Amino acid sequence: MTVTFPRKRLLRAHGQSVVFVKNPLESPQHVLMKAYLWALYLPQYPDLYVETKIGDKYKPDVVQLAADGRPVFWGESGQVSVKKIESLVRRFPDTHFAIAKWETNLKPVAAIIAEALAGRPRAAPFDLIRFNADSAARFIDAEGNVRLTHADLEWQRFP
Repeated sequence: MTVTFPRKRLLRAHGQSVVFVKNPLESPQHVLMKAYLWALYLPQYPDLYVETKIGDKYKPDVVQLAADGRPVFWGESGQVSVKKIESLVRRFPDTHFAIAKWETNLKPVAAIIAEALAGRPRAAPFDLIRFNADSAARFIDAEGNVRLTHADLEWQRFP
């Protein structure tokens, strides 16, 4: 199934809207996963931003910051290095993380996350989510409304 995404598209979820921009080097799947993470976690984190620099060496795809500027939620879509995962969980034990993958076997990624979390005290969960190829058509309607819940997805939560 071929996945497409226009250069710019206004998407809505939970009474909010964001213009998602597909940069020339980004895959349509990457942009869709950012949109899905935004919509999926918006009820829990109503001040989510997409593609916002936060003063860290890493830039999250989706983020909500606390009043002190520390990330409360951090979402990544697509490829995330082991080094980045290890750095983030070490430096932000109170941050809820979510990594989204497209049509990917989650077992190897789950093993990397489990190893990075081993022995580290955490006060927030770490989610791993898989989007199927049909996600492009399932979760966004013709008017740009994004609707999905965790029940629609294959996902795993690490304590």
